[in-house]
Amino acid sequence: MKKIVFFCFACLCVLPVLTACKKGTQVKNDLAKADNAVVKIGISKIVSHLALDASEQGIQDAIKDAGINVSYDFQNANGDVNTAAQIATKFKNDKVNIAVGIATPVAVSLANAIKDIPVVFSSVTDPVGAGLVTSLEKGDGNVTGLSDAIPTREHIKMFKDIANLKTLGYIYTSNEANSISSLTIVESACKEFGLQLVTQSISTSAEVKQAADAIVNRVDGVYLTTDNTVFSALNAIIQVFSKAKKPIFAGDVTAAMNGGCMIASGFNYYKAGYATGEIVVALLNGKTPESIPVKFLTDLSESDLLFDLDAAANCGITIPDSYLANANYIFEKGNLTKK
Repeated sequence: MKKIVFFCFACLCVLPVLTACKKGTQVKNDLAKADNAVVKIGISKIVSHLALDASEQGIQDAIKDAGINVSYDFQNANGDVNTAAQIATKFKNDKVNIAVGIATPVAVSLANAIKDIPVVFSSVTDPVGAGLVTSLEKGDGNVTGLSDAIPTREHIKMFKDIANLKTLGYIYTSNEANSISSLTIVESACKEFGLQLVTQSISTSAEVKQAADAIVNRVDGVYLTTDNTVFSALNAIIQVFSKAKKPIFAGDVTAAMNGGCMIASGFNYYKAGYATGEIVVALLNGKTPESIPVKFLTDLSESDLLFDLDAAANCGITIPDSYLANANYIFEKGNLTKK
């Protein structure tokens, strides 16, 4: 009898605690619905360049359009993974309501350090390979977000067709999961299309020019995937390859809009940021990370194709009309025109 009484008493004690925990979780997830509540959001990016800056702005605009009162903590890891880890600790200690990581290294740092609030990743090429989620069909624990996977195989085929390539250069960051995953796809595409691949790895943006110098005379052109460290020093690659009169294909249109890359194709990073912001809004309105699948931008309106006719002329290459007809950006005589 005493055991039964004790068990009932224990249940009565635990029930309010469970109810309180559930209520506390609901309050945390429904911050957007609270009157005059100021939501604290931490946004960390691996480096500052045009594409990631556009993504960061898109996130803010989506949240603003949702009418949510927000206080931001913007952080830039400047390409350093140790700094990314320190930022993650800062967000945890400052008790932000949601942490957003733009690019793989910062997203991984946030996911490793923070377990009790939502972590949203953006512009991560291979979220499964990076260990952020175990499936693309749903979030994992407190983590979900958006992938910036691009059609690398199709890019390389286009590049070969237009530039009549025999050898392809590829510069990538050896300590970034996105770039390692992309390297595998590049290797497969080159094998499929009969191209010789010449690779050059880097670890910091300061090494990009040296890498470009090292391969420029060994290749017919260079392909750049969405590698943030590489793109943070894109001008160095443009300088080296323009002087050698050899073409560049960039998997990031935003970074190529100032000229220098003969071809650029990829999704719109501002729209990617906006889509990421919509995930944040959904979480603030009560959804759980686990209920939100990894977001991909698959609509044609979310992708861009740019041809730089000045760069093509410098390389002695003519872009076929069949390709030009599909472009929505043309760079010619120093000016960018949107079609």
